[in-house]
Amino acid sequence: MTELDPGVSGTGEYVLHGNEPFLKGHFPNEPLMPGVLMIEAAAQVAGVVAQSMPGVAPLKDLKLTAMRLVKIFGAVKPGEAIIIRATVSGRLGGLVQASVEVSHGDQKLLTAELTLSGH
Repeated sequence: MTELDPGVSGTGEYVLHGNEPFLKGHFPNEPLMPGVLMIEAAAQVAGVVAQSMPGVAPLKDLKLTAMRLVKIFGAVKPGEAIIIRATVSGRLGGLVQASVEVSHGDQKLLTAELTLSGH
């Protein structure tokens, strides 16, 4: 995490080095980070934000359970750094709703509404 407003929002960064196992065959001679892994990275940042809320015990077994309004606008290539932002937009019992965005420089790569659940 590069920034954290506990329980509210956070930012993380990931550099795609080029030697990650998931790049093998994705795609030959044109490696890129799969969109589903950008979603997973965003869910992890959202989870850190959700679990850091002051005065609220962390949820057990927190996991990604729903995705809405997912839009992928671009791809990440080896050597590029992505910025992952998550803002918790709602909580109800063991459910956490978060708005997420993944970008590279000024280019927006992904936006989504994610739901995480735990107990």
